[in-house]
Amino acid sequence: MARNISHKKTRQRYTGTRVVARKRSSRTVKATFGGDMTVAIVGRPNVGKSTLFNRLIGRREALVHDRPGVTRDRRYGNAQLGPLQFKVIDTAGFEDADAATLEGRMRGQTEKAIADADVALLVIDARDGIMPLDQHFAELVRRTATPVILVANKTEAKSTQGAVLEAYSLGLGEPVAISAEHGQGLEDLYNALMEYAPEIPKDQQEPDDEPAEADAEVDTDGLILDMTDPDAIDAAAVAAAEAAAKRPLQLAIVGRPNTGKSTLINRLIGEDRLLTGPEPGVTRDSIPVDWTYNGRAIRLVDTAGVRKRAKVTDAVEKLSVGETFGAIRVAEVVVLVVDASAPLETQELTLARHVAEEGRALVIAVNKWDTIKEKRSVLEEVKNVLADSLTQVRGVPVVTISGKTGQRVEELMEAVFAAHKTWNTHVPTGALNRWLAAATRAHPAPLSTHKQRIKLRYMTQPKTRPPTFVIFSTRPGDLPEAYMRYLANGLRDTFGLDGVPIRIHLRKPKNPFEDN
Repeated sequence: MARNISHKKTRQRYTGTRVVARKRSSRTVKATFGGDMTVAIVGRPNVGKSTLFNRLIGRREALVHDRPGVTRDRRYGNAQLGPLQFKVIDTAGFEDADAATLEGRMRGQTEKAIADADVALLVIDARDGIMPLDQHFAELVRRTATPVILVANKTEAKSTQGAVLEAYSLGLGEPVAISAEHGQGLEDLYNALMEYAPEIPKDQQEPDDEPAEADAEVDTDGLILDMTDPDAIDAAAVAAAEAAAKRPLQLAIVGRPNTGKSTLINRLIGEDRLLTGPEPGVTRDSIPVDWTYNGRAIRLVDTAGVRKRAKVTDAVEKLSVGETFGAIRVAEVVVLVVDASAPLETQELTLARHVAEEGRALVIAVNKWDTIKEKRSVLEEVKNVLADSLTQVRGVPVVTISGKTGQRVEELMEAVFAAHKTWNTHVPTGALNRWLAAATRAHPAPLSTHKQRIKLRYMTQPKTRPPTFVIFSTRPGDLPEAYMRYLANGLRDTFGLDGVPIRIHLRKPKNPFEDN
């Protein structure tokens, strides 16, 4: 067990605490049009749909690669062009394929996006000119009730002007020439979209300068911790927890390929929102899905399956795995989905350790439980493996489920909420120091290398999410690993902190006579 029970990348100096209010970035232009308008970006593979999506939402969120067919699921985002505000949907490339195939199921997702949209942007590649697939799908979208705007992408070179003129042959009116990669032609796209944009009522418009959001949290990065005022520390932590409860719970679903992650999310939200199938590795992007469960706002994130690093050689798969780890970093609770027929293999234990190192709450979901006959032996095996191989996060909840039939998915959500509550636990300073005194009386700290007794003088919890503690001690560098484990296990037993990471930092009390 590491002396500092924390991710090695965490950079925190507990020399202070305060409550801060973070101000959201204000928009330079007030959005007065669009509102609930939804725009779907469609087209054949590799015409730059995801690049345009990223350009419209103002950040690199959708996976982009030169290989055709990288995007498979629908991805939603909030876009703004000047005073025009709208929702935008990135879709998989149109392909003429049988409905039972993976490409056919991807096409079904795209057709659903067109049906849900107020406007569709049919994107063509001006470098390639008009292709047979462009003509085929122009006819398809022309039959829908959704208005269509023809967008000629990649027009930054003068040689593409001929293709722009050729696009008139698709019968969709005047094409809008843009370069999504370079941000060219967005003014023309704005003018085309404005024809379909309703005006936002004034009482629903955002102000030009937004006030600071009451999003208080304990700032523990380089500030002075007032050890004489434990009440201020406790009040700051409570304020942070209350502010966090108002935000959507960030829930990431991770695991190896083909363990049923997307099927589980579809079951939870009650619709076929995500692409599923028997093929391993169907999901490539990390797809967020906003959802409400029993009145609690949740942002579910479906992620690509993670294989052993040595087996990941494909460039697109490397990007997908990177997005999965990025989703873990911003999550609050992570559900690790394992296949009941081969639970907790080496790669899944590696993922679980990574979740713990990132400081996230963890829940194990043993999926496809309806296919298992020897249920008791499999469950015992899972718990034994966790007890032996994941000692840094003792007591991780294990829920047996079936994403296909919906078996025990409600119990899974109960475990998620319980883990989130524990992850946000704050222990008052007085209770901590009473526990510390009892713990050191029962088992005094050992002698230091200088043959002097190490004294643990004071303890506080300046941060939650995960529970993070600071102990002020003489000779903190001499406290052995075994005693650190004793303290961590005592905290778990006394304050009910099983199943979440605990971070303990040792600090030396400041010498008042030292020359500053």
